[in-house]
Amino acid sequence: MIIYLAIFAVTLISYFSTYRNDSQSRMWLIGMITFLALFVGLADMLGGYDRYIYGALFDALAINEKTAYFINPNTIYVLYPTEFGFTSYNVLLSQFTHNRYIFILITTIIIYACLCRSLIKYTQNYPFAVIVFLGLWFFFTFTYLRQALGVSIGWLAIDYAIKRKPWAFFGIVALAFSFHNSAIILVPLYFFPVKKLPASTVVLIMIACALVGISNAAGMIYSGYSEFSGDEMRITAYAEQATEGTVRFDYILEVIVFLWFILSRYKDIEDDDKTNVIMLNTALLFCATLLIFLRSENGGRLSWFYMIGIISTITYLATNRRDFSFFNVMTIALMAGLFVRILLQWGSLTTLYPYKTFLTNGYREGDWVHDIYEYDFNYDQDKFYKW
Repeated sequence: MIIYLAIFAVTLISYFSTYRNDSQSRMWLIGMITFLALFVGLADMLGGYDRYIYGALFDALAINEKTAYFINPNTIYVLYPTEFGFTSYNVLLSQFTHNRYIFILITTIIIYACLCRSLIKYTQNYPFAVIVFLGLWFFFTFTYLRQALGVSIGWLAIDYAIKRKPWAFFGIVALAFSFHNSAIILVPLYFFPVKKLPASTVVLIMIACALVGISNAAGMIYSGYSEFSGDEMRITAYAEQATEGTVRFDYILEVIVFLWFILSRYKDIEDDDKTNVIMLNTALLFCATLLIFLRSENGGRLSWFYMIGIISTITYLATNRRDFSFFNVMTIALMAGLFVRILLQWGSLTTLYPYKTFLTNGYREGDWVHDIYEYDFNYDQDKFYKW
């Protein structure tokens, strides 16, 4: 656990040592993101069972034979019939390596490279932006590899919404969609007004979204999408969850907290600053998505496509005055709390620590995820028994 807390502490110290500066070090950001990419990418199957799923699919495709888990190399096409970007990515990478660990490392580096580009484009104070990222999304990059790819690629499209370049915007969204079909949720962003809405209008919109979410609207959205995508089995399961699920009050609390942070300094965002206005609207769409999918277990993950708006807007509001105020204290405390919450929850399941890389053989003692989902025990003896 200490190594994770040290990462947060180093980022916090970096912010305190630079928050009065008019310019931020891009090299610091690149160095920090590179470290985080290697920290996550080199981890030995930490984060949960999803790594085993994607690893097994890649292995089966790469070696073109059934594994000990009896996964046919064509299974990946059956599971993701409309996510041709992800399947093509697996095929392309299998031409260069047959090793799941190299696959995971390269995938993680791509995710963090896209993230770094987005932080450079959409934020001004890099240490504070990383603090927000650590609190909101860092741990999810350990395990949700396919959706993290779709999200990080999708964030690159927002720059072209700012520049009003539709071909580039929808082209990148289409690419993100090909990795994870939920990226289609980014489409409304381009048509959202490029202006700052009155605070009262924002509140009314959020109330309306909550009313929609309390109904079974999310289930109907999923049902309609299943017919469009052709992936009826998986999407129908989401629809049933959204229709039958209970209201997620944690989503409501999350929206209230972020709206309080945003609206308390709403006047700081200038109407004529197009980048900040669009990132503000992206943050509001994050909140709206959570409310619309109040009864869905997957609502939180759908909102990830708009999370960069929260990172950008909260960072701007906390750092544009070049001071250290109660707002900053509350923001840092919130991110630290979110960071520690996931660290404790996942840590208690032994999915995060003790930390181990795949640069040494063997596996972590007491790792129940390994005991259940490991499909190729040769990796235990030699992580690089195949390349």
